[in-house]
Amino acid sequence: MATPQTATGEDAGESAAGPAARARSGGVQSLDRAFSLLEIMADAGGEVSLSQLADASGLPLPTIHRIIRTLVGNGYVRQLPSRRYALGPRLIGLGESASRMLGTWARPHLAQLVEDLGETANLAMLDGDKVVYVAQVPSPHAMRMFTEVGRRVLPHSAGVGKALLAQLPEHEALSTVRRAGMPAATDRTITTPEDFAEELDRIRGRGYAIDDGEQEIGVRCLAVPVQGGPSMMAISISGPEARVSWDFVEKAAPIVQRTAVALANDLNHQS
Repeated sequence: MATPQTATGEDAGESAAGPAARARSGGVQSLDRAFSLLEIMADAGGEVSLSQLADASGLPLPTIHRIIRTLVGNGYVRQLPSRRYALGPRLIGLGESASRMLGTWARPHLAQLVEDLGETANLAMLDGDKVVYVAQVPSPHAMRMFTEVGRRVLPHSAGVGKALLAQLPEHEALSTVRRAGMPAATDRTITTPEDFAEELDRIRGRGYAIDDGEQEIGVRCLAVPVQGGPSMMAISISGPEARVSWDFVEKAAPIVQRTAVALANDLNHQS
């Protein structure tokens, strides 16, 4: 007759693991756990203690320590003088490659927007407390808006920034703009958290954000969040106020919203 076995090592870790660590299925357990810990670190702002990782993941400390030691050895995590752990420099290269691939997948959708609406189309993501542009297809017009891929801007004055922050709980969105600062780029820029909270309510109600000359005088931008995608993104159409009139915005909004849905579905299929 078989005798009962005491769970040890990975088996013990599995029995003690919480829901976050058991959420994935069908993969290699140690890889699932490593990715889960990296995601927890990213959600916490990129820096955590071992006890925070244990609380969030439900994994036992010896298991976490073993995984973190491997990640540190490979440069994906680094240990700080405070003995806390932070995301490591090797992730930067992976992120840059992923951004390039994201731009490749998004470009056909942006190109279709330009064909439909005639104005410059952009894709942006939240990067810390700022917004980074990761893809663009320019307008065929001689006078057009140009934002270079890789540019990082403050979210409070950009249509894509507003669209992104409107997807967060209000306290998180307001904490972001307080940390980043809310300087006036033009005389139309929203510069107080109270006014920004009202703007976020308007965005949630209508389903899209507007930058009405708030980042650059004479430029109007319509932005829509890419909901349901693998990460927080927003797409936008921008151009001179003379062409991007309020009638244009009303016509363009459902087109940009449909494009956002199509892009989310495409990205989920790719992943």
